[in-house]
Formats: sequence, C-alpha cells, structure tokens
Amino acid sequence: MIFNSNKPYSLPIRYHVYFWLTYFVFNTFRWGSYFNDYVYSLKTTLLGFPIHMALCYLNILVLMPHLVYKKKYFLYIVTVLSAIFVMVVLKFNLTYLLITHDVWPEGPQTINTLTLNYTIDMMMGELYVMTFVTAIKITLDFLKEQRRVTDLEKSQLETELLFLKSQISPHFFFNTLNNIYSLSVEKSNKTPKIVLKLSELMRYMLYETKGKKQTLENEIMCIQNYLDLERIRNGERLEVDMSISGDIHDKEISPVLLLTFVENAFKHGVNKNTGNVLIDIRFKVKGDFLYFSVSNPMPEFTVHKDNFNKASGIGIENVKKRLELGYNKNDYKLSFKNKKNIFVVKLVIKVT
Repeated sequence: MIFNSNKPYSLPIRYHVYFWLTYFVFNTFRWGSYFNDYVYSLKTTLLGFPIHMALCYLNILVLMPHLVYKKKYFLYIVTVLSAIFVMVVLKFNLTYLLITHDVWPEGPQTINTLTLNYTIDMMMGELYVMTFVTAIKITLDFLKEQRRVTDLEKSQLETELLFLKSQISPHFFFNTLNNIYSLSVEKSNKTPKIVLKLSELMRYMLYETKGKKQTLENEIMCIQNYLDLERIRNGERLEVDMSISGDIHDKEISPVLLLTFVENAFKHGVNKNTGNVLIDIRFKVKGDFLYFSVSNPMPEFTVHKDNFNKASGIGIENVKKRLELGYNKNDYKLSFKNKKNIFVVKLVIKVT
C-alpha cells in the first residue's frame, strides 16, 4: 500500500511531545545509570535530542515524501547517509566544545578527534533512532489509511444499498396513476380510495425507508397497501391469499426487501397473464428468522419462459445484491423454484 505523500504528517502535536519527552527521560536515566553521572547524561541528551529530532523529521516530512514515494531510492539512501554524517560531525564538535573533550566515554578508547569508529558508531545510532521513528510513522499512516478505506467502503456500501433500495419498478406507480385517471374520468367511487392507498405507499417509501432496518410490521403493512392497490387495479380476476403466523412484533428487516418479491410476482404473474390469477404470500416467524414465500403463475406469453426460473429480473438481482451487502451469509437463504408452472420464491432471513 502506498501512502499519500502529499499530506503533511498530521499526528496531533501533543503526541509528538509525549513521545519525545518519554524517550528523553528514558535516555537520560539509561545513560545516567551507565556512567553513574546523571548531570553528564542530561547534558549529552539535551545536545543529542535536537539532532535526533532534526534527522527524524527531515526523513518523514521531506525525504520520504519527495524521494521514497517517488521511487528515487538511490538518491534517498545517499541523502540520508549524508545528512546523518553531517549531524554526527556537528554532534562531535558541539560535545567537544560545550560539554567535554572526552567525547566518547562509552567507546573502546578515549578520543578528542573525529575517528572512523566514532563516526560509524554514531551514524548507526542515529540510523536506529530514525528507523524507529519512521516505523512508528509508517504504522500510523497504515492504520489511518485502513480507517479511510474502511470508511470509504462503508460509505460506498451505504450508497449502493440506498440506490438498490430505491429500485422498486416505477411502472407500478405509472400504471396506478393511469388507473386513477381512468377512474376519475368515469367518476368512479374507487378514485378516493386508490389515491389514499397510493399516497400511503409513496409516503412510506419516501420517508420511512431511509434507515438500514424497518420493523417487520411496517413492511407487512406496506405490502398490504400494495396489494390493496393491485386489487383495485386488477379487479375480480385477482385473488391474493396472504397468511401471517408467529410473533411479528419487535422484528426488523431491510426496507422494501420483501415488497420487491411481491412486485415481481405481480409483474410476471399478473400483468403477463390473462384470466383469473392467484398470488400466494406467506409470512411465518419462528425464533429469530422469518420464513417468507410468494408464488405466482408463470407468464403465459414470454420468449424467456424457459429461463424464467433463473430469476434474472432486475428487481430480483437487486434484492440478491442487497442481501449480499446487508446481511451475513448465515443470516439468510434465498431460493427459487418452478413447480407445475408456478414460480415460487422462498426467503429465510434473520429479523432481529
């Protein structure tokens, strides 16, 4: 994973202070106990820490964004080693001038001039500090990037679910409006009733389905409103047998999920058939699961009749996608069956 090198190091300042203060205290006591001289250790730490910090921030704020992230690895290595060497020379001279002429008391021998052994040892020490701080920075960047990706995936998921949730076919509303127009022309007594039912259904879909879940009771009421409209539209040729069993209270389900199956049954089982039609809908709650089924006769006239049992309609495909995005695999089971020219959809889904 490549991190965004265009953004500054955005860790809050207080965390930088906490880190360097902790490291400063630890380093002072460590060398103070080693030399048995805490004053000397404090002086050398005060001198060395600005050098540590300068190298670390030079690396994470300048060199990594402009060289590593742009894959200029050789130039990066040369620049880092050069910067460390310059800082080691500076540290040696400042220690010699401000603290003691015995610049390297922890070394194998006393020195008062810059030597190769001292230079290599100090460069390794500075490189260790830089590596340690850089590792922390990369880890924090990784965690930040992971959170960003997770938030983005969540946002995309919610957007896709919202889109899929809105995909109930508009043909129903258009057909219903046409029926209302015809009834109004005929001055039918059914007109106020169908307008009221349509209004209730549209209000529910517009305002009550914005959340991730909706109560099962409200979903069933929505389906009942839908069925009432279809009964008015189709008249006596339509027969709907709907049964509800089990405790439907305090149960929740994704909005408009079941309605899509019902609408699909009318789209293919009623609109594409002539004569009397039976739609059978079952709701059964058992424990934490809803056992839902809807059946309709196969279309009388369609060139895709042989493939209809594959449930290739856009509405059904949207529901499949919503189930995949909104539920764990163990929380639902969707199946389709074509039995004696009757198409049956069965859904077992967790409703808690």
